[in-house]
Amino acid sequence: MRVVFLGTPEAAVPSLLALVNAGYDVVTVVTRPDRRRGRGSELSPSPVKAAALAHNIPVVHRVADLAHVTVDIGVVVAYGAMIPEGVLERIPMLNVHFSLLPRWRGAAPVERALLAGDVETGVGIMTLEKTLDTGPIHAESRLLIGSKTASQLTDELAQVGAGLLVKVLDSPTLLASPRPQVGESTYAEKLTPDTFKLTPDRSATYAERVVRLERAWCMVGEKRLRVLAARIGTDRGVPGAIAVEGSAVALGFADGTLVLEAVQPEGSKAMPAAAWWAGARLGPDATWH
Repeated sequence: MRVVFLGTPEAAVPSLLALVNAGYDVVTVVTRPDRRRGRGSELSPSPVKAAALAHNIPVVHRVADLAHVTVDIGVVVAYGAMIPEGVLERIPMLNVHFSLLPRWRGAAPVERALLAGDVETGVGIMTLEKTLDTGPIHAESRLLIGSKTASQLTDELAQVGAGLLVKVLDSPTLLASPRPQVGESTYAEKLTPDTFKLTPDRSATYAERVVRLERAWCMVGEKRLRVLAARIGTDRGVPGAIAVEGSAVALGFADGTLVLEAVQPEGSKAMPAAAWWAGARLGPDATWH
């Protein structure tokens, strides 16, 4: 079976490698253009491009470049852009989507499931349609979220999805008999910088979920503080206050506290929260926002 693969981030690489290892003929990879990834000025390829080149698979950066490619099927995993309707009419495509559709259609399904406090999420193989994440499901697998971070959950879903993709492609029955999506749909909006900002008016439970997105931050005085790891405290707390007891440093929220475990102060490196507090010398009336 001749396959074209469309994907960009690290989470898409397991599916690409699974296709290669299963013996599928991946004739072309479409990925987003090279970009700056870090402080340097040099352009870097996407993780999918790097993996494709390592396996001598031709890479293009525009879906339009598929106009003269003859394949049996396309596979899309976190490509990062909508596929034009004309391409879908010519090439049937499967999508590896990291949620239990129709819950969390859209750009950030893993993060939105985590923020919403969902008990479980999953990955499904669906037929790609011109409308966003509405296609029928060929196969699905469920995972408990627990206390996983967004990257841990994404890594697990990527591996499970890769295996599920090959299972579908290997099965004429699964490939030919998808089921319609059933249930209430929700939309996974893109994340913005404000998504990751901790605010005292929210609950400590919600704040802990934001921390597990791994980009949480708040302001302490006039300086930005990244919160790298934290746990829900047992004290009532005062919204906007910083409570210190022994080596424990806790932020006050509307319904409780969040005990900081690891932080990164503005202009500094990551460190234990106790070390940050000892060096900050903010005093007993310090506040955060």
